[in-house]
Amino acid sequence: MFQDSYMLTALVAGTGIALACGLVGYFLVLRAQVFTGDALSHVAFTGALAALAFGIDLRVGLFAGCVLVAVLFGALGRRGRADDVVIGNVFAWILGLGVFFMTLYTTNQSGSGDGGNQTVQVLFGSILGLSSSMAVTALAIGLAVSLVLLLIARPLLFATLDESVAAARGVPVRLLGYGFLVLIGVTAGEATQAVGSMLLLGLLAAPAGTALLLTDRPYLGLALSAGLAVADIWIGLLLTHLVPRAPTSFWIMTVAAVTYAAAVAYSRSARAKRRAPDKPADPAESATSKEAAA
Repeated sequence: MFQDSYMLTALVAGTGIALACGLVGYFLVLRAQVFTGDALSHVAFTGALAALAFGIDLRVGLFAGCVLVAVLFGALGRRGRADDVVIGNVFAWILGLGVFFMTLYTTNQSGSGDGGNQTVQVLFGSILGLSSSMAVTALAIGLAVSLVLLLIARPLLFATLDESVAAARGVPVRLLGYGFLVLIGVTAGEATQAVGSMLLLGLLAAPAGTALLLTDRPYLGLALSAGLAVADIWIGLLLTHLVPRAPTSFWIMTVAAVTYAAAVAYSRSARAKRRAPDKPADPAESATSKEAAA
């Protein structure tokens, strides 16, 4: 597996992307803004197709579209925090633009036969097709996003758990909201190249949801979410090496979904055990207790 240069490139890029998705996704789930991640995944698709339609670098459309729309969400929302009504209206408009740019691009590229391939790559990602320079860029962006998020983690957590009290204590709630939305946009733009816009939400939500099921401690949850996201990428790449006929994105999302399902089962089992009444170990002791009560 490690003798293949494309696999090493995928591991480097995937590690940076997974770290960013795990950390950003934790706050995304904690702040009940998963719909924002879903919308930005489609914004990534629309931005990439717009860039391709106008003949410019695909990454320009990815990052510009995701960051600008993320800021728009914050501007239209309350205290820099997008609400579902705003996201729903912008979402519908973005989907319409996506269809328009896809039609424009595939029509212009119909003679070359490359239009469909590029569209599929934007939708489902191509982590094994990244160049070494793109992998290093992905790692650098992922580490930068992770570092910024860790620097603002404490006030962001305060603003997330009790927004009103945080604002009264002087925490810049609106500025933090805008900053967090920009981080989501950057993460979405970078991660789309690896797992695609259709599967981006899974990498943002599944590791974070799993971490929140396993622990109530926020910093441990952050670490667990990031670790699970990296594990999803690594195990997905390993499974791709073992079963190459299935796409890498499928394996990554499968690992994430199975892990989340296992966490749900474990969480429910633990709650059931806590709610169950204590049972005496010795039947004779139980009978003695009943006689004494009578």
